[in-house]
Amino acid sequence: MALPLNVFKTVNSVATGSPVGIYTAPVGYSAVILMAQAANTSDTTAHTITFSHKRSSTTTELMKSTAIEANDSLGLLTGKLVLETGDSIELSASDADIKVTISILETLN
Repeated sequence: MALPLNVFKTVNSVATGSPVGIYTAPVGYSAVILMAQAANTSDTTAHTITFSHKRSSTTTELMKSTAIEANDSLGLLTGKLVLETGDSIELSASDADIKVTISILETLN
């Protein structure tokens, strides 16, 4: 059976204190992150988020220790981000009140 040319995905994740990979571009596909949004669900406290792109052993922070006020949200990208096969997105935050949603288009190489 042939692989699909384009696959749309949504990934939801709750941040932890340590960097965790929340998405990796699969073998045979490149991925375009169309949207990345973080929400602070705390009613009282601002929390920080670090959102990174990882290729092999190189990690590049796209946002580092950026504060999100209580009951607020933040766009994590100002444009689109292309991931090559094996590239991943990592996330960490100062508290589990930070929830992230990313919208992805995977396209066959």
